Amino acid sequence: MIQIESVSKTFPAKKEAVQAARSITLEVRQGEVVGLLGENGAGKTTLLRMIATLLEPTEGRIAVAGYDTVKQAMEVKKRIGVLFGGETGLYDRLSARENLEYFAMLYGLSAHETKARIDALTVKFGMKDYINRKVGGFSKGMKQKVAIARTLIHDPEVILFDEPTTGLDITSANMFRQLIHQLRGEGKTIIFSSHIMEEIQLLCGSVIMIHKGQMVYNGTLEQLYETEQSKDLNYIMMSRLVRGNAG
Repeated sequence: MIQIESVSKTFPAKKEAVQAARSITLEVRQGEVVGLLGENGAGKTTLLRMIATLLEPTEGRIAVAGYDTVKQAMEVKKRIGVLFGGETGLYDRLSARENLEYFAMLYGLSAHETKARIDALTVKFGMKDYINRKVGGFSKGMKQKVAIARTLIHDPEVILFDEPTTGLDITSANMFRQLIHQLRGEGKTIIFSSHIMEEIQLLCGSVIMIHKGQMVYNGTLEQLYETEQSKDLNYIMMSRLVRGNAG
């Protein structure tokens, strides 16, 4: 579903260019839920933005559902949903419904499809009481629910979440975790980054670890536990980051 081949990303700078991704090669199969781990600045968001067509690789190639993210970006965008933790992508002066209608229009949904999707997502996320209210007055948890609904409005095959539960209360964070279980049951392909190890262990079958732009692990959690002789993911991650590619 997602193929990443020898991908590097370099950002120019006055003193020294910054290499945010270094020769990353991996594959995520359809229906997998994959956790993306690494310290702040490791390159996680850069990788997700390249998969989402928001950045172009300096070197290498990325394909989503067989479509090249650079040469066939519009085809990729039709098939992915993206939510970055600090960016809801919502318009405060519009109601939650109007926000969802706007994004549905951008994805080319018909009026009938739009209404059906909004009605279903309103029920799924318990937004009935505020779906017609302006987003500007919403709590962080309410905005996050609408933002996740916006991510899913076009029923994408591939979903990318970048630290989606950061700053959420317990109820909203649990809602998100239940959603991941449901999406996995629907066969969606999901990559999400998180600093919450318990979240990764609960939701993911596989993990990708990145350190200073380099991939230091790509595989199942069970394989990782067996190799490290431990199920303490916090300890394993710190150990892997210290060892880098030598691990």
